[in-house]
Amino acid sequence: MTKNPRISPSAVRSVEILIFPDVQLLDIAGPMQVFATANVISTRAGRSAPYETRVVAEAGALVTTSAGLPLMATPLPSARSKVDTLIVAGGPGVRSASTNDALVRWVRTHAARARRVASVCTGAFLLGATGLLDGRRAVTHWTECNELARRFPEAHVEPDPIFVRDGEVWSSAGITAGIDLALALVEDDLGRDLALAVARHLVVFLKRPGGQAQFSTALSLQMADDKFGALHGWITNHIERDLSLSALAERAGMSERTFSRRYVEATGQTPARAVERLRVETARRLLSDTRLPVKRVAERCGFGSEETMRRSFIRMLSATPQEYRARFSA
Repeated sequence: MTKNPRISPSAVRSVEILIFPDVQLLDIAGPMQVFATANVISTRAGRSAPYETRVVAEAGALVTTSAGLPLMATPLPSARSKVDTLIVAGGPGVRSASTNDALVRWVRTHAARARRVASVCTGAFLLGATGLLDGRRAVTHWTECNELARRFPEAHVEPDPIFVRDGEVWSSAGITAGIDLALALVEDDLGRDLALAVARHLVVFLKRPGGQAQFSTALSLQMADDKFGALHGWITNHIERDLSLSALAERAGMSERTFSRRYVEATGQTPARAVERLRVETARRLLSDTRLPVKRVAERCGFGSEETMRRSFIRMLSATPQEYRARFSA
């Protein structure tokens, strides 16, 4: 990518959003609306519009999204043309797009002429195919993080952040996180005040509390076999209790050995791991939404001690409870 000097606040920044058949609609519409709103707010304040955004696709013309809505796209510009920001959308069609050698070459070459490159949701797979994620931190939708790490082992995939910036390569978590990413790009370009004005206009967080793991733990367990649905509800409502293997097996009406085997088959994780994740998830909410002392949070979440909770936070979030509260507290 080009090493451009810092751009003047009055400069017009070209933004290209790459799409393909079966692309995720919100991956496009979310970021586009952020840039469009930044333009409206800027012009109302008597300044020039800071962004010039266009949607591009390999075939050009109409591209049908995964929602069934066709979008008008312009043909891909020359791969060697300059662009300020190249954004790669995600969606079911990214599997095919990331194996399209011509498209991968175009992204790789065009990215080298861009000031920065970003992916929304599973668009990270297309960036990964170009090698742009090698040696860099990255994120994608929480359901695809393991697959992204498997496909591109040189990338450092982080499952929790809403978005990640590593140098001038940005990536975001699932779908609506593209809005968070675009707001961060606007803040980086034009400052916090304008980005905050855009967020207020769109009625979204400038920086939403927590990461995508706050959604993934409960949702992934809900996707498990229905035989454990009632148990998961009970665990959530009794998170401070003894949730040992023996206690859970008794609650499920099984022997410990049978319960452990069937639980792993249904959820892909051990009961102890699931309980730890749910406790961390509950603790995160209490740390961000209340002023309870950390020791009290640990007690209410069933960790037994503040130190046990600290170890779980470091293992799962790479941050202590105090660091998490400092960053995300409301």
